[in-house]
Amino acid sequence: MKHSGASEDPSASASDLISNRIAELGDWRGETLSRMRTLIKKADPDVVEEWKWMGTPIWSHDGIICTGESYKTIVKLTFAKGASLEDPKGLFNSSLEGNVRRAIDIHEGEKVNEAAFKALVREAIALNSAAKKPLKKAKS
Repeated sequence: MKHSGASEDPSASASDLISNRIAELGDWRGETLSRMRTLIKKADPDVVEEWKWMGTPIWSHDGIICTGESYKTIVKLTFAKGASLEDPKGLFNSSLEGNVRRAIDIHEGEKVNEAAFKALVREAIALNSAAKKPLKKAKS
């Protein structure tokens, strides 16, 4: 992943840092990350953008939904609880052997089914929100 001193400005918001990363990439990876970011925001207007782990964009709602990493040949969107999500359109194509995470690797020129991606985001949020609800006390 590309790191830049400009992106690590401690006074910048996470959203600004993500925007800076997209601009720094300056190629198909930035365009792809921007497009996926837009889909995440359309799926959840209340999504929280975070910047963690030495420069990784994170999208959260009651917990991490997914991370957005850029490498030389792919943009990788890793869903924190992807193994627990239904994926009827088969978007997950990476990290399939794990028990928790699943990822979508997007190569140059590839398109992602937008409706299926937004459904995955919403499902991840529902899973996070369900796990966050307090347990009801049994009546004695």
